[in-house]
Amino acid sequence: MTPTAEKPIAAQAGELRLDGETPVRRMGYGAMQLPGLPAAWGPPRDHEEALHVLRRAPELGVQLIDTAGFYGPEIADELIAEALHPYPAGLVIATKVGVRRGSDRSWLPDASAASLREQVEASARRLRVDTLDLVHLRLADGMALADSGVPLSESFGALAALHDEGLVRHLGLSSATEAQLVEARAIASVAAVQNHFNLANRAGAAVLEQCEREGIAFTPYFPLARGELTRSPALIEVAARHGATPAHVALGWLLARSPATLLIPGTSAVEHLEENVAAAALRLEAEDMRALDGWRP
Repeated sequence: MTPTAEKPIAAQAGELRLDGETPVRRMGYGAMQLPGLPAAWGPPRDHEEALHVLRRAPELGVQLIDTAGFYGPEIADELIAEALHPYPAGLVIATKVGVRRGSDRSWLPDASAASLREQVEASARRLRVDTLDLVHLRLADGMALADSGVPLSESFGALAALHDEGLVRHLGLSSATEAQLVEARAIASVAAVQNHFNLANRAGAAVLEQCEREGIAFTPYFPLARGELTRSPALIEVAARHGATPAHVALGWLLARSPATLLIPGTSAVEHLEENVAAAALRLEAEDMRALDGWRP
């Protein structure tokens, strides 16, 4: 799994277009792990390594970097701007709004129209841009984030207004149900959806299929199930056949599962970044997909 001279490694995953317009390669990078761990809180353990990761990603052909103002909070955005501004041509920065962090590191819903405008404007300032490429509205997921109490029509409508003003280029949802996606699309175009989905947790399969039908990018977060997948016998067997790692196979399965998939595996180490992006070159056979599709934890 090595890059060719003509095509950077991330490009081997193929590409899709946000709203049918903006091209982006299907192997991206997620910045959640750059701030302090656990819980994406505080400064990075190694500031220079964090900058190195961000600079290395575009060198590998990555065109999308995912962030959020509540990573750090604010620190992931600041690192991205420090490392990459002025941004390389073609780079898309995706972010999320609708959440604020409590002093106890909690994740609190915050999706009023006024707050969403503040969050968008603050993200643009930190990232040093006039227009944010892609903004996802983070919705309740029943686990980390409670319901904001703000109707989707109001919160997504507020983002649609910011889009019309030119502050946001593309709109997305995070942790959305099928019904919420339908409701949001009646308000404005939805370019992307970020939902929890991986080989071990396929509860979001219906939304993925909905996105594929409608030409919407689907970004599975926690694509490696926080490392739990490495114990899968099916993964280990398929990895051995390809001379790959279980992580490569888990990411390769997501890419092969649907042409709508847009990956954003995260890490705070350059070595791990290179390993993740190398999965773009993995080509799984029908036998591999049958074995993986049939496995359950």
